[in-house]
Amino acid sequence: MKKSIYKFIFFNLMGWKVTGTFDENIKKCVVMVIPHTSWHDFYLGIFTRGVLGLEINYVGKKELFTFPFGYYFKYTGGEPLDRSGGLNRVDSIAAIFKKRAVFRLAISPEGTRKKVDKLRTGFYFIALKAEVPIFPIAFNYEKKEIQLGTPFTPTGDYDNDLPILLQQFKGSKGKYPEKGFEV
Repeated sequence: MKKSIYKFIFFNLMGWKVTGTFDENIKKCVVMVIPHTSWHDFYLGIFTRGVLGLEINYVGKKELFTFPFGYYFKYTGGEPLDRSGGLNRVDSIAAIFKKRAVFRLAISPEGTRKKVDKLRTGFYFIALKAEVPIFPIAFNYEKKEIQLGTPFTPTGDYDNDLPILLQQFKGSKGKYPEKGFEV
């Protein structure tokens, strides 16, 4: 029932479509989302998750997961990030992958909604450390299309792997294209 409501709103009222497929047998992965130019990307991601009918997660600092908003963040796939104990973010998030049976972490390597010339590398090293594939998803506002890419297993050679990943985002335009990362 809930998936039908998401589909009706997303496809009929908002006018978006989804191209490609997401293999639901992939229980753990880093979902690389580009471009990220607007706060609208958050609810678009929530709708995409609802339309696909898959658990797709994100992380936030643990302080966000307290009453009263903690319930909402958990409900929408949020996972509190505890960086105590001297762990850096990559190690902390890789630890979440180890303890969860299903964890598909959506992350924007741009790291901000502002224009960037270089992507942050955390998404890649999280996938490498957690030994999970990277699943590219483009939010193409120009075509009103969510483009599901092909899963990619990182080799450990970031400089050679990044161009292969970025090919899957060619032509995608964010809500504010001038703020988007140039692929």
